[in-house]
Amino acid sequence: MVRKRVPALADLIEADRQVEHHAPWRRAVVAPKVWNLAVEQLADGRWSLLGLWGEPDKVHMALLDEALNIGVISLDCRGGRYPSVGQYHPPALRLERAAADLFGLAPQGLPDTRRWLDHGQWGISHPLATQPGGSAAASSYRFLAADGESLHQVAVGPVHAGIIEPGHFRFTAGGETVVRLEERLGYVHKGIEGLMAGASIDRAARLAGRTSGDSTVAYSLAFARAVEAALGVTPPPRAIWLRALMAELERLANHLGDIGAICNDAAFAIMHAHCGVLRERVLRTADAAFGHRLMRDRILPGGTARDLDEAGTNAIRSLVAEIRQRFPHLVELYDNTASLQDRTVATGRLKVELARQYAAGGYVGRASGRDFDARRTPGYAPYDELAFDVPVLQEGDVNARVWIRVREVEQSLSLVEQILGRLPTGPISVDVATAGNAADGPREGMALVEGFRGDILVWLRIGEDGLIERCHLRDPSWFQWPLLEAAIEGNIIADFPICNKSFNCSYSGHDL
Repeated sequence: MVRKRVPALADLIEADRQVEHHAPWRRAVVAPKVWNLAVEQLADGRWSLLGLWGEPDKVHMALLDEALNIGVISLDCRGGRYPSVGQYHPPALRLERAAADLFGLAPQGLPDTRRWLDHGQWGISHPLATQPGGSAAASSYRFLAADGESLHQVAVGPVHAGIIEPGHFRFTAGGETVVRLEERLGYVHKGIEGLMAGASIDRAARLAGRTSGDSTVAYSLAFARAVEAALGVTPPPRAIWLRALMAELERLANHLGDIGAICNDAAFAIMHAHCGVLRERVLRTADAAFGHRLMRDRILPGGTARDLDEAGTNAIRSLVAEIRQRFPHLVELYDNTASLQDRTVATGRLKVELARQYAAGGYVGRASGRDFDARRTPGYAPYDELAFDVPVLQEGDVNARVWIRVREVEQSLSLVEQILGRLPTGPISVDVATAGNAADGPREGMALVEGFRGDILVWLRIGEDGLIERCHLRDPSWFQWPLLEAAIEGNIIADFPICNKSFNCSYSGHDL
């Protein structure tokens, strides 16, 4: 029996029409047959989907193959139609529904054609299409049915009791046990990608940093790296290391906040209070070092907007020393509190197979056995010169997602110390406007950056006039929200808040 040869992603791209000026990975416009072959690899679990996005006349997929090579394939959509990816590979479903809402593209064979981002309130339909349509009629959303004896539904949201963002959760339960959870998102759609079109690089950088506020550093870094790849610009070494320093401070602040918030949802308020204090210390230190608590607009294409002085360095060193002293006691408290462990261990378990199928990033994927971190693969400077471990567990429950965060706090502390100890001297930016590389036609760039939730993808095209023609930003939550639905099945409704917080998906990052 002859074993069928599995094509490499590079082979597919080389065999078709490669797009000039696409960096750092290659892109090719492929025939429908090749598109379907790539979908086969996704469906068989050989490749992973990194992103899917549209334009008025084509659709793009970013792919990761078994050898961890990255590439983008594009398909011309004749009559606005293309073969659906989601009918064979469920992680693409919501991305295809979003592209349909924004561009009017019609994936043939898509099993779920309900509108996703468009709730019928925009006053326009398909706003990013060449010719947008009239207002879509507002209609009630048809939640999926669940059959069974004595089942009932519980509706939660979109407005919640706290100050979190809006999202609707529809539970179908038998008694207290969840049989199905279905989410409805899109309530905080901001039109980021529409605002990007025609924007200057500086304005687009500001928009990117506001896609999801708690990940402003990661989004700004991903956008900057995509612009630099497109224009062939290399930031100064000091800027590259300062960016990593800001990214690790952002990771620390969010992980510390999440650990406390998860414990708070198990009514263990003392952990919430102490972790909140440490998170606040990180934010104040970021303000002292870089002039903004969230470090928003501090990373720009070409470098950074703010340097680090001696006072800022000392503030960060003091912060690291304080967390190293206080955090181990909090970890011990978490690990030795039986009532807390009773709420987190074996609760909200995500199967390893699902994490792999959805290419789940960050703590969601790593708590369920997916060993992936964009800082390491594909990797980017200066992490190739830094020593760090990527923690991975197999249990996939709330407890595992807490422990991944704990270990990543420890790794980030080490990375901050390494960066401060090796921070190069020199300038912190170069002017991307003088690159002049867009004169020979549009240039495209792409970046994959590890935010605290997981890998963030940015793809963009810069026109000959130096303005952004198209920019797509993919939050890790696109591949994590559907997994929350799977993880809660079989648990009781009362455990949803702690499961939800252990995922901590972004509403804003997803809703664009």
